[in-house]
Amino acid sequence: MRPPEHVLADLDAVVRRTFPDRDFPDAVSADTRVFADLGLASIDLVVLAERLEQHYGRRLPFGAFLKGLRDRRADDIAIGELVEFLRSNLS
Repeated sequence: MRPPEHVLADLDAVVRRTFPDRDFPDAVSADTRVFADLGLASIDLVVLAERLEQHYGRRLPFGAFLKGLRDRRADDIAIGELVEFLRSNLS
């Protein structure tokens, strides 16, 4: 299983490449929130999911991940949650 810091670095790089015109914080951590801190919208999350699949060269079950967030009525996503989702699906 890839170390969380490597997946976090991958995720940070993919976010910055996918949205090059956005002004993101210099440091992105596990506590950084996708909507509140990065300013992404739900459609941006769909685009990011596609880019992450391209980056890793495989389909990932983002539908199930997002359903889980809806089921628990989450209004934002911590980068750490995305990192753990990726780690568990890349092993």
